[in-house]
Amino acid sequence: MPRMTAALAAVEILKREGVSHAFGVPGAAINPFYKALQAGGGIKHTLARHVEGASHMAEGYTRSNAGNIGVCIGTSGPAGTDMITGLYSAIADSIPILCITGQAPVAKLHKEDFQAVDIASIAKPVTKKATTVLEAAQVPGVFQEAFHLMRSGRPGPVLIDLPIDVQLTEIEFDPETYQPLPVYKPTASRAQVEKAISFLLESERPLIVAGGGIINADATDLLVEFAELTGTPVIPTLMGWGILPDDHALNAGMVGLQTSHRYGNANFLESDFVLGIGNRWANRHTGDLPVYLEGRKFVHVDIEPTQIGKIFAPDYGIASDAKAALELFVEVAKELKAEGKLPDRSAWSASTQERKAQLQRRTHFDNVPLKPQRVYEEMNKAFGPETRYVTTIGLSQIAGAQMLHVYKPRHWINCGQAGPLGWTIPAALGVATADPEGQVVALSGDYDFQFMLEELAVGAQHNIPYVHVLVNNSYLGLIRQAQRNLDINFQVNLEFENINSPELGVYGVDHVKVVEGLGCKAIRVTEPDQLLPAFEEAKKLAAEFRVPVVVEAILERITNISMSGAGIDAVNEWEDIVTEPGHAPTAIRPFVGQ
Repeated sequence: MPRMTAALAAVEILKREGVSHAFGVPGAAINPFYKALQAGGGIKHTLARHVEGASHMAEGYTRSNAGNIGVCIGTSGPAGTDMITGLYSAIADSIPILCITGQAPVAKLHKEDFQAVDIASIAKPVTKKATTVLEAAQVPGVFQEAFHLMRSGRPGPVLIDLPIDVQLTEIEFDPETYQPLPVYKPTASRAQVEKAISFLLESERPLIVAGGGIINADATDLLVEFAELTGTPVIPTLMGWGILPDDHALNAGMVGLQTSHRYGNANFLESDFVLGIGNRWANRHTGDLPVYLEGRKFVHVDIEPTQIGKIFAPDYGIASDAKAALELFVEVAKELKAEGKLPDRSAWSASTQERKAQLQRRTHFDNVPLKPQRVYEEMNKAFGPETRYVTTIGLSQIAGAQMLHVYKPRHWINCGQAGPLGWTIPAALGVATADPEGQVVALSGDYDFQFMLEELAVGAQHNIPYVHVLVNNSYLGLIRQAQRNLDINFQVNLEFENINSPELGVYGVDHVKVVEGLGCKAIRVTEPDQLLPAFEEAKKLAAEFRVPVVVEAILERITNISMSGAGIDAVNEWEDIVTEPGHAPTAIRPFVGQ
């Protein structure tokens, strides 16, 4: 039996579980693992500038392609606590990442040793499992279990904490005979699917709410096939955006209080039955439940049994992996179609597209400073269907989700439930690492951008090109808009006169200088007609220099973005709505008046 250090055994397992890339920051307590990474070969490593950044890079890497599992590595103490936000973000969105931390020697645990902290206890609420390994011989089993847990049931992150002496201890381990544990996923039965479809057949105006679980299960083609077989319009959730193209005849738009379409909400309110698959009925999607539930029946399919009934009690629930369920849904639908038992839904689906052409938000404004809506209009022109968008939180994300277009799964990579500021830059670097030849476009407001902008240096060092659209109003825009309800405007202003860049006026931080100082390229835009040329130039610069390229758009200080604080029937439209086609020239469907 071969002998090797436990750290090298762990590296060999990573490779055999399909890991080819890791993100991290070395340190004294994790250096033996880094030695094993070097000795073992086969795993590329990206050196982050902040350990939280490494965790978000791992997230972006996982979210980019089916089967990916991002790995983030840090030393003991604050490195582990820095990665807690990434673990929280991952578990909230059902994203498997593996966090590996160093630790003080076993004999020094609970003795206040330097940078020794009970990271397993800290991480437990935001992981599927967090383990401090006390016996070196357990390392192979702990890593094998980690991949089994990350892939089984509802996907999610795992943390493994390795004391330095455990890493250095030699153990008996044969990599050549290692194999992953079988993955467990619940599977719907034929009877369950037939019952669920009976609700669909009884309804007149059905909808499918398609969640991120469908993307996680790599089942988007099955969802589209089922929708087309039955003629059922689809409402993608924010995490499910891209499951079917925005211009698909059955795409009825997104629903919600914030990241929603006017026609999406209107279509939902006309429905009488909703089949939710791989979704969690997030509160930003549903709004006030009485409004959301009234007048319609619900069937919920989810991989996590305890998710069914958590938000509200559906009329029927099925615990199943989305792919396993959809295979049966397609099978039953094909049989019903062959027997002539599927109702004609063409009038209902056509009505959803009529609303799509009627209920639009205006994007075309010539204002200076820029209105944000114009930025997204020009992004629609510059970045095509192959574009992968990456974003996290704020008015920039909300407006982007209202006005941008997505055509493929994993092409809207968004931190959903957690929404930490600073997520976008490192996540985009992870996405671009996973898809180095793809068109990756990140979207941030100025505060999200400033949280972790040091990670741009990672893109410069490791030649990771992507385009970052920075909309700058020198405000905490979303918080300012929320403060209206309290009649305050307090501690949300970011403006100041920069003594080194007086030409910026009150816009404060000179992002162009900062970005260039970090080894990247930057373009500042102040006029609407400059936007499209700037985006085209950014694409060329990214391709030529293989670094992140930032396009900063100087916005008007205050823009209130459409949203509701209550129900999906009460979204406040602050700006003029579309009354002629020229108001929204890049809308999915040309405007048609009512």
